[in-house]
Amino acid sequence: MQYLSREPQVIQAQQKRRRIRFLVWIALGWIALLFSYSAIFRWLMAREGQTHDWANALYWTITTMSTLGYGDITFDSNAGRLFSMVVLVSGVLLILVLLPYLFIQFVVTPWIAERDQARVPRRVPDNLRGHLLLVGLDTVNRTLIARAKRTKTPTVVLVDDPAEASQLKDEGYQAMVGALDSPATYRKAGVDRARMVVSTQADTTNTNVAFTVRAVSEDVLITVTADKKASRDVLTLAGADHVVQLSSTLGTELANRILGTTGRSHIIDAIGETYVAEAAIKGTALDGLTLEQAQRRIDSEAQILAVMRRGHLVPLTPETTLDEGMVLIIAGTKRDLDIYDDQFQNPQQLEGPVLVLGGGRVGRAVAETFEQSDVPYMVVEQVPSRVPNHLHSIEGDAADFDVLEDAGLPEASGVVITSHDDDLNVYLTLYCHRLRPELQVISRASSEHNVATLYRAGADGVLSYAAIGATAMWNKLRHSHRVVIAEGNELFTVPVPRTLDGVTLRDPKILAATGCHVVGALDTDSRLLPWTERVSADETSTLLLLGDRHAERAFRRKYLKQR
Repeated sequence: MQYLSREPQVIQAQQKRRRIRFLVWIALGWIALLFSYSAIFRWLMAREGQTHDWANALYWTITTMSTLGYGDITFDSNAGRLFSMVVLVSGVLLILVLLPYLFIQFVVTPWIAERDQARVPRRVPDNLRGHLLLVGLDTVNRTLIARAKRTKTPTVVLVDDPAEASQLKDEGYQAMVGALDSPATYRKAGVDRARMVVSTQADTTNTNVAFTVRAVSEDVLITVTADKKASRDVLTLAGADHVVQLSSTLGTELANRILGTTGRSHIIDAIGETYVAEAAIKGTALDGLTLEQAQRRIDSEAQILAVMRRGHLVPLTPETTLDEGMVLIIAGTKRDLDIYDDQFQNPQQLEGPVLVLGGGRVGRAVAETFEQSDVPYMVVEQVPSRVPNHLHSIEGDAADFDVLEDAGLPEASGVVITSHDDDLNVYLTLYCHRLRPELQVISRASSEHNVATLYRAGADGVLSYAAIGATAMWNKLRHSHRVVIAEGNELFTVPVPRTLDGVTLRDPKILAATGCHVVGALDTDSRLLPWTERVSADETSTLLLLGDRHAERAFRRKYLKQR
Protein backbone atom coordinates (compact mmCIF):
# COMPACT_ATOMS: atom_id res chain seq x y z
CA MET A 1 0.00 0.00 0.00
CA GLN A 2 3.00 2.31 -0.29
CA TYR A 3 1.65 3.92 -3.41
CA LEU A 4 -1.03 5.67 -1.32
CA SER A 5 1.29 8.31 0.04
CA ARG A 6 3.24 8.68 -3.23
CA GLU A 7 0.40 10.36 -5.09
CA PRO A 8 1.76 13.96 -4.79
CA GLN A 9 5.22 12.83 -5.98
CA VAL A 10 3.65 10.98 -8.91
CA ILE A 11 1.61 14.05 -9.85
CA GLN A 12 4.71 16.26 -9.66
CA ALA A 13 6.66 13.84 -11.88
CA GLN A 14 3.79 13.78 -14.40
CA GLN A 15 3.64 17.57 -14.44
CA LYS A 16 7.39 17.77 -15.00
CA ARG A 17 7.17 15.32 -17.92
CA ARG A 18 4.31 17.31 -19.43
CA ARG A 19 6.32 20.54 -19.18
CA ILE A 20 9.33 18.91 -20.86
CA ARG A 21 7.17 17.50 -23.67
CA PHE A 22 5.59 20.90 -24.14
CA LEU A 23 9.01 22.56 -24.30
CA VAL A 24 10.19 20.02 -26.90
CA TRP A 25 7.11 20.64 -29.04
CA ILE A 26 7.61 24.42 -28.76
CA ALA A 27 11.24 24.08 -29.82
CA LEU A 28 10.35 21.83 -32.75
CA GLY A 29 7.56 24.21 -33.77
CA TRP A 30 9.89 27.22 -33.66
CA ILE A 31 12.51 25.41 -35.76
CA ALA A 32 9.85 24.37 -38.27
CA LEU A 33 8.54 27.95 -38.43
CA LEU A 34 12.08 29.30 -38.87
CA PHE A 35 12.86 27.02 -41.80
CA SER A 36 9.41 27.57 -43.34
CA TYR A 37 9.89 31.36 -43.27
CA SER A 38 13.42 30.93 -44.67
CA ALA A 39 12.14 28.77 -47.52
CA ILE A 40 9.42 31.30 -48.38
CA PHE A 41 12.03 34.08 -48.18
CA ARG A 42 14.27 32.34 -50.75
CA TRP A 43 11.31 31.70 -53.06
CA LEU A 44 10.11 35.33 -52.95
CA MET A 45 13.66 36.64 -53.43
CA ALA A 46 14.08 34.33 -56.42
CA ARG A 47 10.90 35.85 -57.96
CA GLU A 48 12.53 39.29 -57.59
CA GLY A 49 15.71 38.05 -59.24
CA GLN A 50 17.80 37.84 -56.05
CA THR A 51 19.64 34.72 -54.96
CA HIS A 52 20.31 33.98 -51.26
CA ASP A 53 21.64 30.83 -49.66
CA TRP A 54 20.20 29.23 -46.49
CA ALA A 55 22.57 31.10 -44.23
CA ASN A 56 21.29 34.48 -45.49
CA ALA A 57 17.70 33.22 -45.33
CA LEU A 58 18.01 32.15 -41.69
CA TYR A 59 19.84 35.41 -40.89
CA TRP A 60 17.01 37.50 -42.37
CA THR A 61 14.28 35.46 -40.65
CA ILE A 62 15.87 35.66 -37.20
CA THR A 63 16.63 39.40 -37.40
CA THR A 64 13.12 40.15 -38.62
CA MET A 65 11.34 37.98 -36.02
CA SER A 66 13.45 39.50 -33.24
CA THR A 67 12.51 43.02 -34.54
CA LEU A 68 16.19 43.96 -35.03
CA GLY A 69 15.77 44.46 -38.79
CA TYR A 70 19.22 45.69 -39.89
CA GLY A 71 17.86 46.57 -43.37
CA ASP A 72 20.78 45.08 -45.28
CA ILE A 73 18.42 42.56 -47.00
CA THR A 74 15.04 43.89 -48.16
CA PHE A 75 12.22 43.02 -50.52
CA ASP A 76 11.28 45.20 -53.48
CA SER A 77 7.84 43.64 -54.17
CA ASN A 78 4.58 44.16 -52.29
CA ALA A 79 4.33 40.41 -51.68
CA GLY A 80 7.75 40.46 -50.06
CA ARG A 81 6.88 43.42 -47.86
CA LEU A 82 3.61 41.74 -46.75
CA PHE A 83 5.57 38.59 -45.94
CA SER A 84 8.04 40.67 -43.91
CA MET A 85 5.14 42.06 -41.83
CA VAL A 86 3.81 38.56 -41.19
CA VAL A 87 7.23 37.41 -39.99
CA LEU A 88 7.61 40.55 -37.84
CA VAL A 89 4.18 40.17 -36.17
CA SER A 90 4.73 36.48 -35.45
CA GLY A 91 8.09 37.37 -33.92
CA VAL A 92 6.51 40.04 -31.71
CA LEU A 93 3.90 37.53 -30.50
CA LEU A 94 6.67 35.06 -29.80
CA ILE A 95 8.66 37.57 -27.75
CA LEU A 96 5.74 39.15 -25.87
CA VAL A 97 3.65 36.03 -25.23
CA LEU A 98 5.45 32.74 -25.68
CA LEU A 99 8.85 33.57 -24.19
CA PRO A 100 7.41 35.11 -20.97
CA TYR A 101 5.10 32.12 -20.63
CA LEU A 102 8.02 29.71 -21.00
CA PHE A 103 10.08 31.74 -18.53
CA ILE A 104 7.29 31.61 -15.95
CA GLN A 105 6.62 27.91 -16.47
CA PHE A 106 10.20 26.69 -16.46
CA VAL A 107 11.99 29.22 -14.26
CA VAL A 108 9.64 31.17 -11.97
CA THR A 109 7.15 28.42 -11.10
CA PRO A 110 9.77 25.76 -10.24
CA TRP A 111 11.67 28.35 -8.19
CA ILE A 112 8.53 29.26 -6.20
CA ALA A 113 7.72 25.56 -5.68
CA GLU A 114 11.25 24.85 -4.45
CA ARG A 115 11.11 27.89 -2.14
CA ASP A 116 7.76 26.76 -0.69
CA GLN A 117 9.04 23.24 -0.20
CA ALA A 118 12.16 24.54 1.49
CA ARG A 119 10.20 26.59 4.04
CA VAL A 120 7.79 23.78 5.01
CA PRO A 121 9.07 21.89 8.09
CA ARG A 122 10.03 18.27 7.64
CA ARG A 123 10.36 17.64 11.35
CA VAL A 124 8.92 19.05 14.56
CA PRO A 125 11.03 20.82 17.21
CA ASP A 126 12.84 18.45 19.54
CA ASN A 127 11.24 20.12 22.58
CA LEU A 128 7.67 19.55 21.36
CA ARG A 129 5.86 17.07 23.60
CA GLY A 130 2.30 16.05 24.33
CA HIS A 131 1.09 17.09 20.89
CA LEU A 132 -1.64 15.66 18.69
CA LEU A 133 -0.37 14.40 15.33
CA LEU A 134 -3.16 14.69 12.77
CA VAL A 135 -2.74 12.92 9.43
CA GLY A 136 -4.43 15.19 6.89
CA LEU A 137 -6.90 18.00 7.55
CA ASP A 138 -10.66 17.61 7.14
CA THR A 139 -13.68 19.01 9.00
CA VAL A 140 -13.26 16.53 11.86
CA ASN A 141 -9.60 17.40 12.38
CA ARG A 142 -10.29 21.13 12.11
CA THR A 143 -12.83 20.81 14.93
CA LEU A 144 -10.37 18.70 16.93
CA ILE A 145 -7.69 21.39 16.49
CA ALA A 146 -10.10 24.07 17.72
CA ARG A 147 -10.73 22.06 20.90
CA ALA A 148 -7.04 21.42 21.39
CA LYS A 149 -6.36 25.16 21.16
CA ARG A 150 -8.83 25.86 23.97
CA THR A 151 -6.86 23.53 26.27
CA LYS A 152 -3.45 24.66 25.00
CA THR A 153 -2.70 21.24 23.52
CA PRO A 154 -0.27 21.60 20.57
CA THR A 155 -1.24 20.04 17.24
CA VAL A 156 0.75 19.10 14.14
CA VAL A 157 -0.87 18.39 10.77
CA LEU A 158 1.04 15.86 8.66
CA VAL A 159 0.57 15.85 4.87
CA ASP A 160 2.61 14.40 2.05
CA ASP A 161 2.18 17.29 -0.41
CA PRO A 162 4.59 20.23 0.10
CA ALA A 163 2.18 22.64 -1.60
CA GLU A 164 -0.63 21.64 0.76
CA ALA A 165 1.69 21.89 3.76
CA SER A 166 2.73 25.39 2.67
CA GLN A 167 -0.90 26.44 2.33
CA LEU A 168 -1.74 25.05 5.78
CA LYS A 169 1.19 26.94 7.23
CA ASP A 170 -0.09 30.16 5.64
CA GLU A 171 -3.50 29.47 7.24
CA GLY A 172 -1.90 29.35 10.68
CA TYR A 173 -1.66 25.59 11.23
CA GLN A 174 1.52 23.90 12.43
CA ALA A 175 2.12 21.64 9.45
CA MET A 176 4.77 19.12 8.50
CA VAL A 177 5.44 17.36 5.20
CA GLY A 178 6.54 13.78 4.80
CA ALA A 179 5.62 10.43 3.28
CA LEU A 180 2.72 8.89 5.21
CA ASP A 181 4.09 5.36 4.85
CA SER A 182 7.63 6.12 6.01
CA PRO A 183 8.68 5.35 9.61
CA ALA A 184 11.26 8.14 9.31
CA THR A 185 8.42 10.65 8.87
CA TYR A 186 6.85 9.70 12.20
CA ARG A 187 10.21 9.74 13.98
CA LYS A 188 10.72 13.30 12.71
CA ALA A 189 7.16 14.10 13.85
CA GLY A 190 8.09 13.09 17.39
CA VAL A 191 5.49 10.35 17.51
CA ASP A 192 7.15 8.82 20.58
CA ARG A 193 6.50 12.12 22.40
CA ALA A 194 2.97 12.66 21.05
CA ARG A 195 -0.22 12.19 23.06
CA MET A 196 -2.19 10.75 20.16
CA VAL A 197 -2.03 10.14 16.42
CA VAL A 198 -5.28 10.75 14.55
CA SER A 199 -5.89 9.65 10.97
CA THR A 200 -9.18 10.38 9.19
CA GLN A 201 -8.18 9.26 5.69
CA ALA A 202 -9.57 6.36 3.65
CA ASP A 203 -9.65 2.99 5.41
CA THR A 204 -6.69 1.66 3.41
CA THR A 205 -4.59 4.76 4.15
CA ASN A 206 -5.54 4.62 7.84
CA THR A 207 -4.43 0.99 7.97
CA ASN A 208 -1.07 1.89 6.47
CA VAL A 209 -0.64 4.84 8.84
CA ALA A 210 -1.53 2.81 11.96
CA PHE A 211 0.77 -0.03 10.96
CA THR A 212 3.67 2.36 10.25
CA VAL A 213 3.20 4.40 13.44
CA ARG A 214 2.99 1.28 15.59
CA ALA A 215 6.32 0.13 14.16
CA VAL A 216 7.87 3.38 15.44
CA SER A 217 6.16 3.59 18.84
CA GLU A 218 4.41 0.87 20.83
CA ASP A 219 2.94 3.28 23.37
CA VAL A 220 1.44 6.21 21.46
CA LEU A 221 -2.35 6.30 21.30
CA ILE A 222 -3.63 5.79 17.74
CA THR A 223 -7.19 6.78 16.81
CA VAL A 224 -8.50 6.32 13.26
CA THR A 225 -11.81 6.53 11.45
CA ALA A 226 -13.46 3.72 9.49
CA ASP A 227 -15.96 4.06 6.68
CA LYS A 228 -16.79 0.35 6.55
CA LYS A 229 -17.70 -1.87 9.47
CA ALA A 230 -15.50 -4.62 8.02
CA SER A 231 -12.45 -2.33 8.32
CA ARG A 232 -12.61 -2.16 12.12
CA ASP A 233 -10.88 -5.50 12.68
CA VAL A 234 -8.20 -4.78 10.09
CA LEU A 235 -7.47 -1.35 11.60
CA THR A 236 -7.24 -2.87 15.07
CA LEU A 237 -4.84 -5.54 13.82
CA ALA A 238 -2.77 -2.78 12.19
CA GLY A 239 -2.23 -1.21 15.61
CA ALA A 240 -5.06 1.30 16.10
CA ASP A 241 -6.18 1.65 19.73
CA HIS A 242 -9.52 3.23 18.85
CA VAL A 243 -11.53 2.95 15.66
CA VAL A 244 -14.32 5.51 15.25
CA GLN A 245 -16.93 4.63 12.68
CA LEU A 246 -18.33 8.09 12.02
CA SER A 247 -21.51 7.05 10.24
CA SER A 248 -22.43 4.61 13.01
CA THR A 249 -21.50 7.09 15.77
CA LEU A 250 -23.45 9.93 14.17
CA GLY A 251 -26.44 7.65 13.55
CA THR A 252 -26.49 6.54 17.19
CA GLU A 253 -26.25 10.14 18.40
CA LEU A 254 -29.06 11.26 16.10
CA ALA A 255 -31.23 8.38 17.30
CA ASN A 256 -30.54 9.30 20.93
CA ARG A 257 -31.85 12.81 20.30
CA ILE A 258 -35.33 11.50 19.45
CA LEU A 259 -37.24 11.59 22.72
CA GLY A 260 -40.68 10.38 21.67
CA THR A 261 -43.74 11.53 23.55
CA THR A 262 -43.71 9.44 26.72
CA GLY A 263 -41.27 11.49 28.85
CA ARG A 264 -38.75 8.65 28.89
CA SER A 265 -35.10 9.67 29.29
CA HIS A 266 -32.67 8.90 26.48
CA ILE A 267 -29.01 8.51 27.42
CA ILE A 268 -26.63 10.65 25.36
CA ASP A 269 -23.27 9.80 26.92
CA ALA A 270 -21.61 8.85 30.17
CA ILE A 271 -18.84 10.44 32.25
CA GLY A 272 -17.61 7.63 34.45
CA GLU A 273 -20.61 6.46 36.47
CA THR A 274 -22.61 9.58 35.61
CA TYR A 275 -24.99 9.26 32.68
CA VAL A 276 -26.17 12.31 30.75
CA ALA A 277 -29.62 12.04 29.19
CA GLU A 278 -32.34 14.06 27.50
CA ALA A 279 -35.98 13.91 28.56
CA ALA A 280 -38.97 15.63 27.01
CA ILE A 281 -41.27 17.59 29.30
CA LYS A 282 -44.27 17.09 27.06
CA GLY A 283 -46.82 14.75 28.63
CA THR A 284 -45.14 14.66 32.04
CA ALA A 285 -46.04 16.03 35.46
CA LEU A 286 -43.18 18.51 35.15
CA ASP A 287 -45.07 20.65 32.66
CA GLY A 288 -45.88 24.00 34.27
CA LEU A 289 -43.49 23.66 37.22
CA THR A 290 -40.60 25.98 37.89
CA LEU A 291 -37.07 24.64 37.62
CA GLU A 292 -36.68 24.55 41.40
CA GLN A 293 -40.02 22.78 41.86
CA ALA A 294 -39.13 20.23 39.18
CA GLN A 295 -35.78 19.42 40.80
CA ARG A 296 -37.45 18.88 44.20
CA ARG A 297 -40.17 16.74 42.58
CA ILE A 298 -37.64 14.18 41.27
CA ASP A 299 -37.48 11.23 43.68
CA SER A 300 -33.99 10.07 42.69
CA GLU A 301 -30.69 11.92 42.86
CA ALA A 302 -30.89 12.73 39.15
CA GLN A 303 -30.15 16.40 38.55
CA ILE A 304 -31.44 18.82 35.94
CA LEU A 305 -28.31 20.20 34.29
CA ALA A 306 -29.92 22.35 31.63
CA VAL A 307 -33.10 23.12 29.75
CA MET A 308 -33.09 23.31 25.94
CA ARG A 309 -35.54 24.63 23.39
CA ARG A 310 -34.77 23.93 19.73
CA GLY A 311 -31.07 23.54 20.38
CA HIS A 312 -30.76 26.68 22.48
CA LEU A 313 -30.19 26.91 26.23
CA VAL A 314 -33.02 28.32 28.33
CA PRO A 315 -31.89 30.62 31.20
CA LEU A 316 -31.28 28.49 34.29
CA THR A 317 -33.01 30.31 37.12
CA PRO A 318 -35.07 28.74 39.92
CA GLU A 319 -38.10 30.63 38.61
CA THR A 320 -37.79 29.32 35.02
CA THR A 321 -41.16 27.77 34.12
CA LEU A 322 -41.04 24.50 32.20
CA ASP A 323 -43.38 23.91 29.29
CA GLU A 324 -44.03 21.11 26.80
CA GLY A 325 -41.74 22.67 24.16
CA MET A 326 -38.67 22.22 26.34
CA VAL A 327 -36.23 19.36 26.79
CA LEU A 328 -34.41 18.59 30.04
CA ILE A 329 -30.74 17.61 30.19
CA ILE A 330 -30.51 15.40 33.26
CA ALA A 331 -27.67 13.45 34.82
CA GLY A 332 -27.27 10.70 37.39
CA THR A 333 -26.48 7.03 37.78
CA LYS A 334 -28.30 4.46 35.68
CA ARG A 335 -30.49 3.67 38.69
CA ASP A 336 -31.31 7.39 39.12
CA LEU A 337 -32.48 7.60 35.52
CA ASP A 338 -34.55 4.42 35.85
CA ILE A 339 -36.30 5.93 38.88
CA TYR A 340 -36.89 9.11 36.88
CA ASP A 341 -38.50 7.08 34.07
CA ASP A 342 -40.71 5.17 36.48
CA GLN A 343 -41.84 8.45 38.00
CA PHE A 344 -42.50 10.55 34.91
CA GLN A 345 -42.95 8.24 31.93
CA ASN A 346 -46.59 8.01 30.90
CA PRO A 347 -47.31 4.29 30.39
CA GLN A 348 -50.73 5.02 28.90
CA GLN A 349 -49.32 7.07 26.03
CA LEU A 350 -47.71 4.95 23.32
CA GLU A 351 -44.78 6.31 21.34
CA GLY A 352 -45.53 6.79 17.68
CA PRO A 353 -43.04 5.63 15.06
CA VAL A 354 -39.96 7.66 14.21
CA LEU A 355 -39.47 8.43 10.51
CA VAL A 356 -35.90 8.10 9.28
CA LEU A 357 -35.55 10.08 6.06
CA GLY A 358 -32.68 8.58 4.10
CA GLY A 359 -31.35 5.03 4.00
CA GLY A 360 -27.64 5.76 3.63
CA ARG A 361 -25.01 4.67 6.13
CA VAL A 362 -26.10 7.23 8.73
CA GLY A 363 -29.79 6.45 8.18
CA ARG A 364 -29.16 2.73 8.52
CA ALA A 365 -27.19 3.36 11.75
CA VAL A 366 -30.17 5.31 13.13
CA ALA A 367 -32.52 2.47 12.21
CA GLU A 368 -30.20 -0.13 13.76
CA THR A 369 -30.20 1.86 17.03
CA PHE A 370 -33.99 1.97 17.06
CA GLU A 371 -34.13 -1.74 16.20
CA GLN A 372 -31.97 -2.61 19.21
CA SER A 373 -33.96 -0.28 21.49
CA ASP A 374 -37.36 -1.60 20.35
CA VAL A 375 -38.36 1.90 19.22
CA PRO A 376 -40.88 1.82 16.34
CA TYR A 377 -39.48 3.41 13.19
CA MET A 378 -39.78 3.53 9.41
CA VAL A 379 -37.00 4.32 6.94
CA VAL A 380 -38.00 6.30 3.84
CA GLU A 381 -35.59 5.63 0.98
CA GLN A 382 -35.90 6.03 -2.80
CA VAL A 383 -33.49 3.15 -3.48
CA PRO A 384 -34.86 0.18 -1.48
CA SER A 385 -31.79 -1.97 -2.15
CA ARG A 386 -29.77 0.32 0.16
CA VAL A 387 -31.78 -0.77 3.22
CA PRO A 388 -31.26 -4.33 4.54
CA ASN A 389 -34.30 -6.58 4.67
CA HIS A 390 -34.34 -6.82 8.47
CA LEU A 391 -34.94 -3.05 8.76
CA HIS A 392 -38.41 -1.55 8.30
CA SER A 393 -38.47 0.65 5.21
CA ILE A 394 -40.74 2.12 2.59
CA GLU A 395 -39.78 3.10 -0.94
CA GLY A 396 -40.42 6.65 -2.06
CA ASP A 397 -39.44 10.29 -2.06
CA ALA A 398 -39.34 11.83 1.42
CA ALA A 399 -40.65 15.10 -0.06
CA ASP A 400 -43.84 13.36 -1.23
CA PHE A 401 -46.68 13.84 1.28
CA ASP A 402 -48.37 10.55 0.30
CA VAL A 403 -45.13 8.66 0.96
CA LEU A 404 -44.74 10.31 4.37
CA GLU A 405 -48.36 9.56 5.19
CA ASP A 406 -47.90 5.89 4.27
CA ALA A 407 -44.75 5.84 6.42
CA GLY A 408 -46.76 6.99 9.44
CA LEU A 409 -46.28 10.75 9.61
CA PRO A 410 -49.73 11.53 11.16
CA GLU A 411 -48.95 9.45 14.28
CA ALA A 412 -45.14 9.83 14.26
CA SER A 413 -43.34 10.98 17.40
CA GLY A 414 -40.31 12.33 15.55
CA VAL A 415 -38.32 12.60 12.33
CA VAL A 416 -34.59 12.04 11.81
CA ILE A 417 -33.18 13.57 8.61
CA THR A 418 -29.92 11.87 7.62
CA SER A 419 -29.00 13.12 4.14
CA HIS A 420 -25.45 14.42 3.56
CA ASP A 421 -26.91 17.23 1.43
CA ASP A 422 -27.55 20.25 3.69
CA ASP A 423 -29.83 21.91 1.13
CA LEU A 424 -32.05 18.83 1.11
CA ASN A 425 -31.95 18.64 4.91
CA VAL A 426 -33.13 22.25 5.21
CA TYR A 427 -35.89 21.52 2.70
CA LEU A 428 -37.10 18.40 4.52
CA THR A 429 -36.84 20.06 7.95
CA LEU A 430 -38.98 22.97 6.82
CA TYR A 431 -41.41 20.62 5.07
CA CYS A 432 -41.92 18.31 8.08
CA HIS A 433 -42.12 21.20 10.53
CA ARG A 434 -44.82 22.92 8.47
CA LEU A 435 -46.81 19.70 8.09
CA ARG A 436 -46.69 18.99 11.83
CA PRO A 437 -45.34 21.90 13.92
CA GLU A 438 -45.40 19.85 17.13
CA LEU A 439 -43.29 17.06 15.59
CA GLN A 440 -39.74 16.68 16.89
CA VAL A 441 -37.24 17.02 14.02
CA ILE A 442 -33.58 16.03 14.38
CA SER A 443 -31.33 16.80 11.41
CA ARG A 444 -27.82 16.09 10.29
CA ALA A 445 -25.56 18.93 9.11
CA SER A 446 -22.50 18.58 6.92
CA SER A 447 -21.32 22.19 7.20
CA GLU A 448 -21.18 24.22 10.39
CA HIS A 449 -22.60 27.34 8.74
CA ASN A 450 -25.84 25.48 7.95
CA VAL A 451 -26.57 24.66 11.61
CA ALA A 452 -28.30 27.99 12.30
CA THR A 453 -30.30 27.63 9.07
CA LEU A 454 -31.56 24.20 10.10
CA TYR A 455 -32.66 25.55 13.48
CA ARG A 456 -34.50 28.39 11.77
CA ALA A 457 -36.18 25.85 9.51
CA GLY A 458 -37.63 24.14 12.58
CA ALA A 459 -35.10 21.53 13.70
CA ASP A 460 -35.16 20.66 17.39
CA GLY A 461 -31.62 19.31 17.27
CA VAL A 462 -28.74 19.37 14.78
CA LEU A 463 -25.59 17.22 14.78
CA SER A 464 -22.68 16.96 12.36
CA TYR A 465 -19.84 14.60 11.49
CA ALA A 466 -17.32 17.19 12.63
CA ALA A 467 -18.74 17.69 16.14
CA ILE A 468 -19.48 14.02 16.81
CA GLY A 469 -16.22 12.73 15.32
CA ALA A 470 -14.02 15.30 17.08
CA THR A 471 -15.78 14.69 20.40
CA ALA A 472 -15.37 10.91 20.13
CA MET A 473 -11.65 11.31 19.41
CA TRP A 474 -11.08 13.95 22.07
CA ASN A 475 -12.65 11.75 24.74
CA LYS A 476 -10.14 9.01 23.91
CA LEU A 477 -7.44 11.29 25.33
CA ARG A 478 -9.09 11.20 28.76
CA HIS A 479 -7.94 14.81 29.07
CA SER A 480 -11.37 16.25 29.81
CA HIS A 481 -14.60 14.53 28.87
CA ARG A 482 -16.99 16.28 26.50
CA VAL A 483 -20.63 15.58 25.67
CA VAL A 484 -22.30 17.18 22.65
CA ILE A 485 -25.72 18.38 23.80
CA ALA A 486 -26.52 20.13 20.55
CA GLU A 487 -24.42 21.56 17.75
CA GLY A 488 -22.49 24.42 19.34
CA ASN A 489 -23.35 23.52 22.96
CA GLU A 490 -21.20 21.03 24.83
CA LEU A 491 -20.91 19.68 28.34
CA PHE A 492 -17.27 19.56 29.47
CA THR A 493 -15.25 19.06 32.63
CA VAL A 494 -12.52 21.22 34.20
CA PRO A 495 -10.72 21.06 37.54
CA VAL A 496 -12.13 23.48 40.10
CA PRO A 497 -10.01 26.68 39.93
CA ARG A 498 -8.59 28.00 43.20
CA THR A 499 -10.35 31.30 42.56
CA LEU A 500 -13.71 29.45 42.59
CA ASP A 501 -13.22 27.64 45.89
CA GLY A 502 -16.66 27.20 47.46
CA VAL A 503 -18.51 28.04 44.26
CA THR A 504 -22.21 27.25 44.09
CA LEU A 505 -23.78 25.60 41.09
CA ARG A 506 -25.43 27.87 38.54
CA ASP A 507 -23.54 30.85 39.90
CA PRO A 508 -24.96 33.87 37.99
CA LYS A 509 -21.67 35.77 38.31
CA ILE A 510 -19.79 33.09 36.34
CA LEU A 511 -22.51 33.00 33.70
CA ALA A 512 -22.44 36.79 33.33
CA ALA A 513 -18.63 36.89 33.12
CA THR A 514 -18.06 33.99 30.71
CA GLY A 515 -21.33 32.69 29.31
CA CYS A 516 -20.64 29.26 30.84
CA HIS A 517 -23.25 27.51 32.99
CA VAL A 518 -21.82 25.72 36.05
CA VAL A 519 -24.36 22.88 35.96
CA GLY A 520 -22.79 20.26 38.22
CA ALA A 521 -19.77 18.85 39.98
CA LEU A 522 -18.22 15.37 40.08
CA ASP A 523 -16.19 13.59 42.73
CA THR A 524 -13.11 11.44 42.06
CA ASP A 525 -15.33 8.52 40.96
CA SER A 526 -17.13 10.79 38.45
CA ARG A 527 -20.32 10.73 40.49
CA LEU A 528 -22.51 13.79 40.78
CA LEU A 529 -22.27 15.79 43.96
CA PRO A 530 -25.59 16.98 45.45
CA TRP A 531 -26.72 20.08 43.58
CA THR A 532 -27.15 22.09 46.78
CA GLU A 533 -23.52 21.70 47.89
CA ARG A 534 -20.70 24.15 47.48
CA VAL A 535 -17.72 22.84 45.53
CA SER A 536 -14.24 23.08 47.02
CA ALA A 537 -11.11 23.63 44.96
CA ASP A 538 -9.29 20.42 45.76
CA GLU A 539 -8.22 17.37 43.80
CA THR A 540 -11.38 15.48 44.64
CA SER A 541 -13.86 17.47 42.57
CA THR A 542 -14.41 18.53 38.98
CA LEU A 543 -16.75 21.16 37.59
CA LEU A 544 -19.28 20.27 34.94
CA LEU A 545 -19.77 23.22 32.58
CA LEU A 546 -22.13 23.83 29.67
CA GLY A 547 -21.59 26.36 26.90
CA ASP A 548 -20.34 27.04 23.40
CA ARG A 549 -16.71 27.43 22.32
CA HIS A 550 -16.69 31.19 23.01
CA ALA A 551 -17.99 30.69 26.55
CA GLU A 552 -15.45 27.93 27.21
CA ARG A 553 -12.60 30.09 25.95
CA ALA A 554 -13.75 32.97 28.17
CA PHE A 555 -13.95 30.68 31.22
CA ARG A 556 -10.48 29.26 30.66
CA ARG A 557 -8.97 32.70 30.20
CA LYS A 558 -10.62 34.13 33.30
CA TYR A 559 -10.36 31.27 35.78
CA LEU A 560 -7.73 28.86 34.44
CA LYS A 561 -5.42 31.62 33.18
CA GLN A 562 -5.12 30.07 29.71
CA ARG A 563 -4.32 32.68 27.07
